[in-house]
Amino acid sequence: MIKKITIIAIITVIILVTIGLILSNDSTEKNSEESELIVKGDVIMPTKVSRPGCEEIDRCYIPSVIVIDSGKQVTWVNQDSAFHSVTSGFYGEPTELFDSGHLDPFESYTVDFDETGTYDYFCTLHPWMKGQVIVE
Repeated sequence: MIKKITIIAIITVIILVTIGLILSNDSTEKNSEESELIVKGDVIMPTKVSRPGCEEIDRCYIPSVIVIDSGKQVTWVNQDSAFHSVTSGFYGEPTELFDSGHLDPFESYTVDFDETGTYDYFCTLHPWMKGQVIVE
């Protein structure tokens, strides 16, 4: 009787370990697929910035001020679940130097900066979101 219980216990453990391994392989494959969707950027629009408040802690665009050398580019990535934009100028006063249009979640936008200067930008959908590129 003890021999039967031991054999059943061993078989049960083997089955549970096998099921666990199968499930962990599935989640590993899903995580590697999700990580391929993440786009690297110089400036990030993090989650929950579509609501007012990010400007109080200067976290609407991270970083909100970026300094680069002339001839370099800046890539913005929308990591929020809401639409955002990167538009030159100030809210209500765009300068038409660059405009990403509406960026879907996890979309990116890149601008080449060939001339030195200070370039202000904002989100057309969320007026509290603003940033600056300083080109040296």
